[in-house]
Amino acid sequence: MGDDDVNLPPGFRFCPTDEELIVHFLHRKASLLPCHPDVIPDLKLYPYEPWELQGKAWCEGSKWYFYSRKASSHTTRSGYWHPVRPEEPVFASSSCREVGFKQCYAFHSGESPHGIKTSWIMHEYRLPAGAGASGSSRRKGLMKIDPSTWVLCRVYDCEDGDGGDSGGGVELSCLDEVFLSLDDMDEISLPN
Repeated sequence: MGDDDVNLPPGFRFCPTDEELIVHFLHRKASLLPCHPDVIPDLKLYPYEPWELQGKAWCEGSKWYFYSRKASSHTTRSGYWHPVRPEEPVFASSSCREVGFKQCYAFHSGESPHGIKTSWIMHEYRLPAGAGASGSSRRKGLMKIDPSTWVLCRVYDCEDGDGGDSGGGVELSCLDEVFLSLDDMDEISLPN
């Protein structure tokens, strides 16, 4: 899946916070509600190595986003995802209510527990217990899959820069680049 697969407006950037990933994407997915823009694909993570996500997951910069089913095993063909720190709660900024959880993993190549840590990082987001499908979708009989089995993943190579952002700076719009390309303000005539 690439940026060309979805018709998005010019200048669209996908830079969601942890809260936005859980509330506006994962919760809607688990509740069987539509999400606009619908850019994050479903992907079974564990058959893929992190460097194989290009073209399969939604890519923004050097970060890949996808939904997956929560798995008991975090192994791939050449390695495994190992938790880096304890799972942490994610809170709503407006109400300080717990909306989900974030688990951070590092990819290790080789067999567990003797693998070699790589620079690949994954944030796996999940909903709290009891969250999921809305009452209306339950009444309509749309619940075929337990919503707590869905997770949303963000994967990136931390060697690409701060948090996976290549370039390490602010991205400029076309207009910003035009204005910055003007060498001398004297060349611009302003109305009186």
